[in-house]
Amino acid sequence: MLTEIKVPDIGDFSDVPIIDLYVKAGDSIAVDDALCTLESDKATMDIPATVAGVVQKVLVKTGDRVSEGSVLIHIAVETAAGAGKPTGSAKEEKERTTAPSPAANPVNATLNTASADLECDMLVLGGGPGGYSAAFRAA
Repeated sequence: MLTEIKVPDIGDFSDVPIIDLYVKAGDSIAVDDALCTLESDKATMDIPATVAGVVQKVLVKTGDRVSEGSVLIHIAVETAAGAGKPTGSAKEEKERTTAPSPAANPVNATLNTASADLECDMLVLGGGPGGYSAAFRAA
């Protein structure tokens, strides 16, 4: 199945230049592989693949300017061998199979049961070049 990979939400930026391109037609890519790097006046960010498959056509080149929703590549999506049977995403499968056991690291073996004023999945401290890029990627 042929799928388009587009530029995700990149905030209030438009016409952001592509400074590096990592894929070409025929390349096999996995979920979260970097496709290209964009550079705004505030951050440099990699655009990850949202699906796994084989790149059929690259629609951009280094130096092109893109905005949210711009199509980057066409990809032939790999289908699961056991189609019809419920499975997790490739990312969930990778995390499930590569996550270290809490018993392997005594520091992670205890569960924090204290209450907190704020609960979140991720917290970025700092708004400098690293914090800004980290928050952008996490979004």
